[in-house]
Amino acid sequence: MKYKNEAQIKKALGIESWRNLSKDKMIRFAAMMPNMDTEVALKIVEQFPAFKDFAKDAVSAIERAHESTLSANNQSQEHVHRACQEVRDILKGELNKDNLSWEEKKFLIELIQETARMQFQKDSENKQFLDGALKKVLIGAAGALALSVAFVGGRVMAETKDDPDDFLDN
Repeated sequence: MKYKNEAQIKKALGIESWRNLSKDKMIRFAAMMPNMDTEVALKIVEQFPAFKDFAKDAVSAIERAHESTLSANNQSQEHVHRACQEVRDILKGELNKDNLSWEEKKFLIELIQETARMQFQKDSENKQFLDGALKKVLIGAAGALALSVAFVGGRVMAETKDDPDDFLDN
């Protein structure tokens, strides 16, 4: 049977409100979750304080890690761009010398071009990194949500003295 609303789930559990959800009924609820409409299950699970706290903590940890990664990445980017600019400034200074041969000037210009290519490559790598980091954050947030749902069922099983196999045998 597919449970499509809270009333059907409460009826199946034999409760009038979620405040009446005992530990043994919580195990039944967790066992019923695969047969629930996803939105209904999430709406119900959100009503449990432990779930909300766990989900918030998990998402906050993911956000902090992401911000730290972006900050470190930004500092690295700035360092590379600053270093490339300093090298170009030195090379431009060398180009301004009057006694350079055509070969020496050509070599310096090629070095300037190489720093520009390196900087462009670093920028492209950074964009790929940021794209990958965003995908990891999204995957992490989805994982935190899934872990939170599993956490609710696992926490109840750990707190109850009943053997979960007894429920499955009934």
